[in-house]
Amino acid sequence: MQKNLRIAAIVLTCLAVGYFSSLVTRDNIPTWYVTLKKPFFNPPNWVFAPVWTILYIMMGIAAGRVWNKVDSDQQNVKKGMYFFIIQLALNALWSYLFFGMHNLFLSIIEIILLWLMIYETYSQFKKVDRLASKLLIPYLVWVSYASILTASVWYLNK
Repeated sequence: MQKNLRIAAIVLTCLAVGYFSSLVTRDNIPTWYVTLKKPFFNPPNWVFAPVWTILYIMMGIAAGRVWNKVDSDQQNVKKGMYFFIIQLALNALWSYLFFGMHNLFLSIIEIILLWLMIYETYSQFKKVDRLASKLLIPYLVWVSYASILTASVWYLNK
């Protein structure tokens, strides 16, 4: 597969995961989420869509760059992509747990697992392509912030 096509395929996959995750989120913002107490550092709702869109694009570019090295470093590429797929699935699961099930506590546990898988993906990508690993840093920072936000929302609403 052509290198740019691999990158495009993964970017579109990440954006699709984000879109399908947003379906459960979007229905619950005006009905359930507005009723929750939120910390002072909770951003306005309009911030989330553009931030996640940028992060999904960067994740896709990173994974595509790693995938493009499969011929020269098959073992590390496979391991990195394995963790990438796990973190992408956990990313989608968080929306379902938080917004779909309204389970704030389970969302905290899940987002910690997500953070660990992102970090492991970063570590594996770094072995294959330094730029790819650096493209995951904003995602790791955002999920760190989202973890604190999730825990704060749980604490304020328990």
